[in-house]
Amino acid sequence: MVKDLPLGEITLRRYEKPYDSSQRELIRKVCLSLGLLQPGDSRDIIVDLLMVLEENRKEKKWMNSFEIRDKVDLARKENSRENRGLAESNIRRQLKRLRDAMLVDKQENKYRMSEFAPLSELFENKIERFLIPQTIERIKEYLGRLEDGKEKK
Repeated sequence: MVKDLPLGEITLRRYEKPYDSSQRELIRKVCLSLGLLQPGDSRDIIVDLLMVLEENRKEKKWMNSFEIRDKVDLARKENSRENRGLAESNIRRQLKRLRDAMLVDKQENKYRMSEFAPLSELFENKIERFLIPQTIERIKEYLGRLEDGKEKK
């Protein structure tokens, strides 16, 4: 029996134009737009995690999960946010989600924004040019097989 396990998955959402927004709100909209955060979700630790990684990208600094957790904790306190979701296991799970989204690299238990590139460049090169075309092509293959009537019985 074949399981329906996707080889890749992407969610894209469109929001209003970014006007006068804080950096945290901009990163939150990026997370929502890329499906890393669900609308109305109060568990938004991934926003602060991505914000910390973005800040360290500018310094070209690799960080382990403990350093990231400490900086996320500080960022959440500065933004008057609850410090839920700071368990080490959750931080690693969120980092894995960012790695799966091709936004974060891991080497020797240290993390960074992929190739220290800006998020806009990562989106363009890894999602817009790579993942989306491959996904669309595969969908077209399924549609083509439907049209040909070459289904397996």
